[in-house]
Amino acid sequence: MRDLSEEIVENVRAALAEDVGTGDITAQLLPADAIATAQVITREKGILCGTAWFEEVFKQLDPNLQIEWFAKDGDIIQPKQILVKLNGLTRALLTGERAALNFIQLLSGVSSKVAQYVEIVKNTEVVLLDTRKTIPMLRRAQKYAVKCGGGQNHRLGLYDAFLIKENHIAAAGSITAAVQQARIIAPDKPVEVEVEDIEQLKEALSVNAEIVLLDNFNLYSMREAVRINEKRAKLEASGGVTVDKLLTIAETGVDYISIGGLTKDVKALDLSMRLVS
Repeated sequence: MRDLSEEIVENVRAALAEDVGTGDITAQLLPADAIATAQVITREKGILCGTAWFEEVFKQLDPNLQIEWFAKDGDIIQPKQILVKLNGLTRALLTGERAALNFIQLLSGVSSKVAQYVEIVKNTEVVLLDTRKTIPMLRRAQKYAVKCGGGQNHRLGLYDAFLIKENHIAAAGSITAAVQQARIIAPDKPVEVEVEDIEQLKEALSVNAEIVLLDNFNLYSMREAVRINEKRAKLEASGGVTVDKLLTIAETGVDYISIGGLTKDVKALDLSMRLVS
C-alpha cells in the first residue's frame, strides 16, 4: 500500500464536513479561547488502530492542539487503559470528539477481529486475507487495520490484479479463454481464478493461474484440491468462513483464507473520551 498520509487528510476532511457542516452550534456555548484537557480510555481489550486519523481530526480543528499517546497502532490494549491525552481549544476537542472516535473505534474493531482470527490459526501455515467488502471511501483505512491485526491484504481494487469469477468465465466462454485474454491485457498482473468444482480447478491449473479461489468448497473437496494442485498454484478458500470453521479449513492445507467479514461485519471497539481537570 502506498503512503496513506494524503488519504487520511481527505478521509478526515470528508468526515468533518459531514459532521460539522456550517458549524458546531453546541460548541459555541463555550468561550472561543477556552482551553481543556481530554483523554481517551478503552472499555474492552483489543488491538489499537487508527491513531493517525484520530490525530488528523484535531489537527484540522486546532493545529496547536497537543497530543500525547500511550499506545501505538498494533498494540494490545486493555480495559480502563488511557490511550491518549489531548490539550487544546475546548471547542475543538468537543467538535472533533465523535469524528475522531468513529475512526479509531472502527479501525480498532477491524484490527481486533483480525487478531482474534489470526490467533486461531497461528499454528498453521495459512494466511488470512481481507476482501473488497469494505466501507465506501475507507477501503485503504480498513485494509491498513487488517494488517495491524496480523492479516494480509487481498487486491486493493479492480486495477491491481485479475480475479476471474463465475460471470467473467461465462462471458468469456471458458476459464482458458479468460486467462489467455488476461495475459494479453496485463501480462504483469497476477491472475486468480474462482472455481466451483474440481474440474474447473484442473482447467485453471492447466493455464497456469497463479492463484485459484475455491468457492464454497466443502472440506473434502478442499483436501482433494490441495492434493491435485501439488503446490502449482496458491489455493484460497473463500465463502461461508466462520470463526468455528476457521481452524478446520486452515488444516486442509490451503494457502489463504479470505474473509469478507473482517471488514464488512465489524463491531467497533468500545472507547470513550472525557474532559479531565
